[in-house]
Amino acid sequence: MWRDASLDPGTRADALIAAMTLREKTAQLVGVWVGASDEGGEVAPHQHEMEEPPDLDELLPHGLGQLTRPFGTVPVDAAVGALSLARSQQRIAAANRFGIPALAHEECLAGFAAWGATAYPVPLSWGAAFNPELVRAMAAAIGADMRAVGIHQGLAPVLDVVRDARWGRVEETIGEDPYLVGTIATAYVQGLESAGIVATLKHFAGYSASRAGRNLAPVAMGGRERADVILPPFEMAVREGRPRSVMHAYTDTDGIPSAADEELLTGLLRKTWGFDGTVVADYFGIAFLKLLHGVAGSWGEAAGLALASGVDIELPTVKTFGRPLLDAVEAGAVPEELIDRALRRILVQKAQLGLLDPHWDPIPSALSGADPNAPEAPDALRGSVDLDPPANRRLARELAEQAVVLLRNDGTLPLRRPARIALIGPNAETPTAVLGCYAFPVHVGGQHPEVPIGIELPTLRETLTAEFPGAEIVSAAGATVDGDSTAGFAEAVAAAGDADVVVLALGDRAGLFGRGTSGEGCDVESLQLPGVQEQLLHALLDAGTPVVLVMLAGRPYALGRAQSEAAAIVQSFFPGEAGTEAIAGVLSGRVNPSGRLPVSVPRHKGVQPSTYLAARLAQDSDVSSTRTSPAYGFGHGLGYTDFEWSALDVSVAETGTDGSFLVGFELRNTGDRPGSEVVQFYLHDPVASVVQPVQRLVGYRRVPLDAGERCRVSLELPADLASFTGREGRRIVEPGELELRISASSTDHRLTVPLRLTGRIREVDHTRRLHPAVIVERR
Repeated sequence: MWRDASLDPGTRADALIAAMTLREKTAQLVGVWVGASDEGGEVAPHQHEMEEPPDLDELLPHGLGQLTRPFGTVPVDAAVGALSLARSQQRIAAANRFGIPALAHEECLAGFAAWGATAYPVPLSWGAAFNPELVRAMAAAIGADMRAVGIHQGLAPVLDVVRDARWGRVEETIGEDPYLVGTIATAYVQGLESAGIVATLKHFAGYSASRAGRNLAPVAMGGRERADVILPPFEMAVREGRPRSVMHAYTDTDGIPSAADEELLTGLLRKTWGFDGTVVADYFGIAFLKLLHGVAGSWGEAAGLALASGVDIELPTVKTFGRPLLDAVEAGAVPEELIDRALRRILVQKAQLGLLDPHWDPIPSALSGADPNAPEAPDALRGSVDLDPPANRRLARELAEQAVVLLRNDGTLPLRRPARIALIGPNAETPTAVLGCYAFPVHVGGQHPEVPIGIELPTLRETLTAEFPGAEIVSAAGATVDGDSTAGFAEAVAAAGDADVVVLALGDRAGLFGRGTSGEGCDVESLQLPGVQEQLLHALLDAGTPVVLVMLAGRPYALGRAQSEAAAIVQSFFPGEAGTEAIAGVLSGRVNPSGRLPVSVPRHKGVQPSTYLAARLAQDSDVSSTRTSPAYGFGHGLGYTDFEWSALDVSVAETGTDGSFLVGFELRNTGDRPGSEVVQFYLHDPVASVVQPVQRLVGYRRVPLDAGERCRVSLELPADLASFTGREGRRIVEPGELELRISASSTDHRLTVPLRLTGRIREVDHTRRLHPAVIVERR
């Protein structure tokens, strides 16, 4: 029955479970970390510090649930890697008595994490673009590339809401506002799933709220913050994106690790939200229940805790769900029913992917017609699969251009035919300065310096040379990203003195676990620019030549005197392979900047956390000597044209707690060139039964307009969007006064509308409306 593709996946899974031994069942609950062979041979177990690799000859006769990162572990030609994966799948299916292949997963945080694949902007740049449609298109392209070479699941997107910018993984997030994170992440899920790839929401939940922004540190927050800030993006993505997988977070919240949180993984996720996919472990996360959290005394106990809570699959490799779990079941410590519950979800997913079909073929579409067993196949196929085609690069460039944020401009930009440009800074001539820590050339390529990068990564010097063909460009690093030497300052200042303008490229170097200034495990104590970069900045400001500061970074930094003295500040969050082209276009004026900040830029280096999404007493006040107001607030961004907001029309300003408000206004491009405004809607609740943030984003729309063009923007705002978690832990809509702020940013409100909700307190649930209706009518 389980081979019968005409039956529903659940029926097929049940039939297969009934025929399996306990050992065969647990084999489907684990992955093995492998790397594809660049000679086309079968994948080989990955050597890593956490665990000895398993013996495949001993493991495979019982079956295998997943293959971990066959492309994302070592550099391998895409076609040869696909061949290696196909040969491995043949072996896996042939080795077990049911002929079941493995499900293969990869990272795809900023593109398919494989050698030669397109490196798109990092998620923080997705947030800066405020363009879900473009992110959806990017995700569909990523998914198509993955599917073409035999991958089934992608470990993205990240839905963590930034709470403290000192955290190293800020670059992996979409921003500091749950509505922005939810809408962009949901679009990514929809794009990836549309290509047939299983999207994996992570990290569920609270990872980004760790104390002091330290990776894996405990999370200290109440249930209300969790419900109103951390969980809404996941809820939106589950409801509207229909992802087929969720990954638990490493952290514990109030003493309960996410991997052992049954209320979270089963109660909320499955029973309340209706999620019916698989929950996968973050790498080694189940073992961490014993090693780091101390809530399990043995590997078998850790396995039982995770299974009972709702974790279905152990990644990246077999550990607790192997022999320890078998022993625990045989000893009666773990019910076999828990294994069957997880197994059913896994097999249903494999059935949906066609992996249980009688005519399943290990050859992916990129190798269509190839004979994987032919001796000449590796050489014949090498170079035949392009994971960075022109269409991908166009998408990467468009997203990079829309994500560049112009923070400050005294009129110096766009540059008008400068004769001499002094290009200074540690990121001026570094190809990888545009990449985040999960981009393949950084994440894996750095361990293989002998292997070419695999994609084109033009430096800022190269793109400026192309953008300003008539200008002389002199360069000097001045300093390294995180070094303490000032020996290069004199050369940099001398170069600045002879130039018409200084382009100063500062920021981060992405890396892992302390090998960079941004990235996983690269947390910081303050938001001062790394190394001596701030001193270099000030030295160049003192030199007298106008300074255009260009930030290539993974998090926001306090920018010192540049906030008031730089001629212009251009902020870019690891914009990907086309990033320097986008920045050069902004400097020349070829690109009219339209990005908006997805995270606030702090005024002071040591005041964290300082997200805009804060209550009154978390902001500047007379009762504290510290100041948390940002230099540039969430949603801020300038362009090369101006917009007029006018003709406010309020059709419905008062409604019941189950109704909607109706508001409209006119937006006009008053400049002489096309541009895009990002209209943002914030809700302010002056009096509520529990403390509320001063304002929160409830909607937005990117509106492109030609020079002189105008449009009418109409908003239907449902009362559901005013809901919050009340005193008794339930989400409610309260009657009372509200204020709608129609804004260019969280610090720039153009039109304000007093609103009133009437009637009784209304309780809402996960079926409530999540979005306003925004209609743009061009005039």
